[in-house]
Amino acid sequence: MKKIILGIDPGTNILGFSVIEVEVNRMKLKEVDVLRMRKGGTHHDKLKEIYAGVLAVIKKFSPDEMAIESPFFGKNVQSMLKLGRAQGVAITVALTAEIPVFEYSPRKIKQSITGNGNASKEQVAAILSQLLQFDHKFLLLDATDALGVAVCHHFQNREAGADTDPGQKKISGWKKFVSLNPGRIAMRDTRIAHRET
Repeated sequence: MKKIILGIDPGTNILGFSVIEVEVNRMKLKEVDVLRMRKGGTHHDKLKEIYAGVLAVIKKFSPDEMAIESPFFGKNVQSMLKLGRAQGVAITVALTAEIPVFEYSPRKIKQSITGNGNASKEQVAAILSQLLQFDHKFLLLDATDALGVAVCHHFQNREAGADTDPGQKKISGWKKFVSLNPGRIAMRDTRIAHRET
């Protein structure tokens, strides 16, 4: 039985995406590319472009599942906030289309592909190009990062069920999202209550 997996590497200026087809344990690369947001637009404009771009990819390939890289914790709070918003928009598009979403940390992805959680992006890209037989030299690392997420998801679910691996978070709908992120929901409710009083 064939399965289409969409991989996303979220970004506000450049968002990487990949689509692989899996049949038994064979992987076939369908597409690997990036969405470039217009320069000079506001952050909200870019979020709108991300929504439209991811939606177009979903309509074109009809993925069965989406795997996305979870935001890493960096020193720049503003950058983390923007990245988290970009990730949230991509997740929203998938959930609206009833596509289950799985999150993986950057370290988990590198470990899954190379066996080393501290591997470089270039090392990940090189191994992926061997696995799926494509030339990565002319691709942005955002694109190969997205492919790494999709391949990682396949590897994690090849032998174990989707819900049995502790290194991933599955979001299969809004109810599941709320249960996995109670802090986010509570925070929003607090702000609303504060405005009304």
